[in-house]
Amino acid sequence: MSDFIQKIIAQLLYNPDEPILFNTGFFLYFLLAFMGAYLLLHKNTKLRTAVFTLFSLYFFYKACGYYVGLVIIAAIVDFNLSNLIHKSIVITRKKLLLIFSIVINLGLLVYFKYTDFFIGISNDLGFTNITPLSLLLPIGISFYTFENISYTIDVYRGEFKPVKSFWDYLFFLSFFPKLIMGPIVRAADFIPQIHKPYQLNNNELAKGAYLIAAGLIKKVIISDFIFVNLVEHVFDAPMRYSGIEALLAVYGYALVIYCDFSGYSDMAIGLGKWLGFDININFLSPYQSKNITEFWRRWHISLSNWLRDYLYIPLGGNRLGKIRQYINLFVTMLIGGLWHGANFTFVIWGALHGIALALDKLRVTYLKDVFSFISAPIRKFIGTFITFHFVCFAWIFFKSKSITDAFDMIHQITTNFNVELIPQIYLNYAPVIGMMFLGYILHSLRDTLADNVIAKFNNIPLWVYVVTFTLLIFLLIQFKSATPIMPIYLQF
Repeated sequence: MSDFIQKIIAQLLYNPDEPILFNTGFFLYFLLAFMGAYLLLHKNTKLRTAVFTLFSLYFFYKACGYYVGLVIIAAIVDFNLSNLIHKSIVITRKKLLLIFSIVINLGLLVYFKYTDFFIGISNDLGFTNITPLSLLLPIGISFYTFENISYTIDVYRGEFKPVKSFWDYLFFLSFFPKLIMGPIVRAADFIPQIHKPYQLNNNELAKGAYLIAAGLIKKVIISDFIFVNLVEHVFDAPMRYSGIEALLAVYGYALVIYCDFSGYSDMAIGLGKWLGFDININFLSPYQSKNITEFWRRWHISLSNWLRDYLYIPLGGNRLGKIRQYINLFVTMLIGGLWHGANFTFVIWGALHGIALALDKLRVTYLKDVFSFISAPIRKFIGTFITFHFVCFAWIFFKSKSITDAFDMIHQITTNFNVELIPQIYLNYAPVIGMMFLGYILHSLRDTLADNVIAKFNNIPLWVYVVTFTLLIFLLIQFKSATPIMPIYLQF
């Protein structure tokens, strides 16, 4: 009996080798326990909020151990500073408090995420000879840091009145469906929902089920399969593979990162619907975009909007002339690239997108009607083709561990592209190619398809959900790899 109890306790404690994620077995038990407590207390708003917050903090503890304390500290600091900002009458004092809040939030982020990066640069330039600290990056720190900053800025601008209850703010910040990998949620959108009566109608139940199922399929079946059987090997040693395999891996990674991150976003949004919270959509078929500006309206929407509202517009946006607008776009995307990781590959990725956005604005201003003689469907196809391939090209730098690896990938694609290998490569990678074909076909479907399907099957009996999810779990087990594949955005 003592061994059994020890095993149970071990399961309940944080294990760095097995962090809790939406696609793990422990999460299913966690969710069942949480839903039971949540439904039992859903009529009492205060108890419901407290239980939800405690479960969220425990979820975060299971994901990253004692780093859960950072979320609590961040909540304490910004809850108090935002209320001080709101109460302050003197504008200078309000600005100083806002700056203090931003410095604390960015300071923690910079310390954990970029200290070793800057030490490496300083050492390489010969200025210092400091041993890197090898700091572990707290899971989700980039997401809840941005939420903290947007909250205090909105309070400073007078766009949102700060909450009076600390539990409400901690609940907003630690809300477990979006805590680890987003979406980045605005307080103005989320906090007013906390005290709404909990109601789960058939439509919300169906939408939540669809999003959770779609997210699991994207992540476990499509993304993980392509990553394990193609992308991981080619990007780890690009010079060992032909140009065709390298190009196939780039197309594969475009699907992997989309299905990985949008899959988790879908699950977060779906769980939110089951729990009575509306979280804005975070991905909207981005590879259907006709230009790079549209791509950033469809890709990681919560981050795009955050960068626009709290960086691009404060820099001046498009208010200070065309040249300044192009510079603002470039700087915004450069910082957006660095936000993703402490590596020059991310800086290059951000710079590429910044240049592309500036050129697209230039195109709209001066070349809008140049190609009007071409029919609209053909223009759309050409625009989508060019945009997709530019995004794929930039993904090479995003995925590669170093700039050298990125250029090795490009070298193989451009100089070692032997078409005679296509039949053999097809035989070697037939299952992966089939999965990629399925993924891109699903991605090409209309964005409104899900809502149309849900509308037709609104009153689905409970037993159908049970049977469907049982079959889905069985299917996921068949595709699940032997070693867990950590989500890509877990590192950000």
